[in-house]
Amino acid sequence: MFEPKLPERIICLTEESVELLYLLGEEQRIVGVSQYAVRPQKVREEKPVVSVFTHANQKKVIEMKADLIIGYSDIQKDIARDLIDQGQNVWISNHRSLRETVDYCAALSALIGAQEKFEELLKSWNAKFAHALSFSKTLVKKPRVYLEEWDEPLISGISYFSELVELCGAIDINKHLRSGFKASERFPIESHIIKSNPEVILACWCGKKVEPQVIRDRVGWESIDAIKNDRIIELPPEVFLQPGPALFESGIDHLIDLFNPKS
Repeated sequence: MFEPKLPERIICLTEESVELLYLLGEEQRIVGVSQYAVRPQKVREEKPVVSVFTHANQKKVIEMKADLIIGYSDIQKDIARDLIDQGQNVWISNHRSLRETVDYCAALSALIGAQEKFEELLKSWNAKFAHALSFSKTLVKKPRVYLEEWDEPLISGISYFSELVELCGAIDINKHLRSGFKASERFPIESHIIKSNPEVILACWCGKKVEPQVIRDRVGWESIDAIKNDRIIELPPEVFLQPGPALFESGIDHLIDLFNPKS
């Protein structure tokens, strides 16, 4: 007779799986992480780095003899292909929305036998969702917001980022672009941004620090309210550019603080 054996040695090629495993109290399963994994902060001290987002140290990964390697998005398809070619078990998810993010967390929790722990975690997230909806209803005027994930070329907010901003009471002026699967499908038109006149610019450049002056100096943008009122706000990428627990653990509170007129 066979007894099922759940993954005991897991390599996380992106940060969202790392944070979830820590929240579930299952961090002992993690044997390698991405360079960008910083939540919780102690992960940098406890777990060896084996990858960045676009490539992994294949030799190091294979030597770790992982039961499961977890990655994210089509951008990591080449990493997955090469590791699969070496006989590794690889799971690449492609979730883009808030709903899909919750589903991903549920699936990973089930994969390691931590469904009950996840149910408790989900209760706390649902409480935050409810709080965000209640807060949103208190806003007399919902702020118009431009979300920027990159500057050259301009890339507007992906679904989970845009949906979170909307959940917390703002209006994403490029909502019509958020369902674009690839970044190239989320290139905003500058004339639309200027015409929409966002009151807040939330910038979060993956891999580099936001330069507000670069945004201010764009031709024609001087007429935008967010520029005139100095409302260019840099958001932490480790919270808003990873489709995982950080969105719910920290993102909702962060946005409510930003949009609260009493703050």
